[in-house]
Amino acid sequence: MTATIVFSLANILVLPMWVLMIFLPKWRPTRFLIDNKIIPIVLSGIYVFYILQALISNGMMDFGSLKSVMELFTIENAALAGWIHYLAFDLLIGMWMIDQNKDLNLHQVLMAPCLFLTFMFGPLGFLLFMILKVLKSNPV
Repeated sequence: MTATIVFSLANILVLPMWVLMIFLPKWRPTRFLIDNKIIPIVLSGIYVFYILQALISNGMMDFGSLKSVMELFTIENAALAGWIHYLAFDLLIGMWMIDQNKDLNLHQVLMAPCLFLTFMFGPLGFLLFMILKVLKSNPV
């Protein structure tokens, strides 16, 4: 299977999970997937395979400068592993936010943008959630 196909499959794999988390976060199948971290575990396995391929082919990776990190993203297996890393960790953050919201109890109208922005822009959605969490926990 080519890296291009794996890239597409990984994107397809996370999309339904994000839709479920945004629109049906309390639905039993959604909760099962969140509680057992099924999709992040699958992505982690794929990540390990491609990061090992990159290491075997190109040796140890240098994260010591922006230039060296940019060079890593010119290596197909390393770029794919990096993308899968983003997908897995953004998804884990989204799952964490939903778990946090069990106690926080933000309305889904507020959670949906946090989750969508986490899906699209990672830290932006996380930051919005944390701001809402502080505001809800410490009312003025």
